[in-house]
Amino acid sequence: MADTYSQIYIHVVFAVKRRANMLPPEKKDEIYKYITGIVTNEGQKLIAINGMPDHIHILIGLKPTKSLSDLVRDIKANTSRFINEKKWQLHKFEWQNGFGAFSYGHSQLTRIIRYIENQEHHHRKSSFKEEYSQFLHNYNISFDPKYAFPEN
Repeated sequence: MADTYSQIYIHVVFAVKRRANMLPPEKKDEIYKYITGIVTNEGQKLIAINGMPDHIHILIGLKPTKSLSDLVRDIKANTSRFINEKKWQLHKFEWQNGFGAFSYGHSQLTRIIRYIENQEHHHRKSSFKEEYSQFLHNYNISFDPKYAFPEN
């Protein structure tokens, strides 16, 4: 689409199944590089990535020809396989079903990049559940906690 011009920025958030602390902090750079490769190979732009042992935040510059759901599915499937093949955990690594996706304009990028980069500092004060609930509330997204925060 030579005559298509877009500027789509999506902040994606998803958690480890049961929000278990299964993303080893000492392996996060390797995991983030792997995810960056997936996003790049899909023809998209990874702008920022960070997270905690139980969840991850990714800011993506998305082209209109790519389905966000397909991209997130590919990220989750491939990183699960990658982590399981590395045998970094005693138990099978899995992501929770679903994800959050929040859009931003160009003028908001500096703020959201800083937010993603400062996850460790932010989570000294609030849990993933509190953080995610606040995102959903701020974007006026109704949700059922039993699906947003499943216990198994």
